[in-house]
Amino acid sequence: MSVDRILLTNDDGVDAAGLRALYDALAEEYAVTVVAPADDQSSVGRLLSDDVAVDEHDLGYVVGGTPVDCVVAGLGELVPDADAVVAGCNEGANLGAYTLGRSGTVSAAVEATFFGVPAVATSMYVPGGDDWWKREFETDDFAHAARATEFLLDEAVGAGVFERADYLNVNAPIADEARAPLRVTTPSTWYGMRAERNGDGRVGFSDPIWGLMNDGDVPDPVGTDRRAVVDGEVSASPLSVPHAAEPNAGLDELVEAYEAAVRS
Repeated sequence: MSVDRILLTNDDGVDAAGLRALYDALAEEYAVTVVAPADDQSSVGRLLSDDVAVDEHDLGYVVGGTPVDCVVAGLGELVPDADAVVAGCNEGANLGAYTLGRSGTVSAAVEATFFGVPAVATSMYVPGGDDWWKREFETDDFAHAARATEFLLDEAVGAGVFERADYLNVNAPIADEARAPLRVTTPSTWYGMRAERNGDGRVGFSDPIWGLMNDGDVPDPVGTDRRAVVDGEVSASPLSVPHAAEPNAGLDELVEAYEAAVRS
């Protein structure tokens, strides 16, 4: 197959600088139609609405819903001839196996795979303190992410990547003057989420990995997505849709035991 038309979405909203950065990069070579949320839909995962409002936009369409809504509406109705879906570029990284189901950016790519459409989810790692998300980004900040995404779309289809993987999860460092090398990675399996009762009937959550990343002291080996971005590399993880079935897994014996228990 070849890629001519791209459906571009995100979870930061249609006016986000990261989406515009990818649009500007991809529109030089592809027919790009934006189908993006009207506002910020970060961390909504694969939430799907009953129906959504759709309005025309200078770049395509704006949807009053989630990233998954955008993909379903886009591939099912608005841009049914799209050859690929690109989600991003997200302001903030989506790193580690445990974050994939939470991310609206990654969820958009996952949804595309159920349509049989190859997809790339692209995010940008921004080092800093707890308030990094308050930063105002310019399209130039996403240069590494845009360059890698364009390259992967140009080359991955012809190389047969999407015959072996359903989608790519790409994470790039924030742009600087140096070119960031590309590394093929797997999602880190390190998990450190913490919960703490705070005394007023609520439980607060924290993830210590962000502080470790700021210190460059991550517990991840070379070849993992988190280590790559901390080392100034663009991480590209070839992934397949979740919930892969495992043959048997020891359940055949339990089925026989269950049937015997029901008969007794």
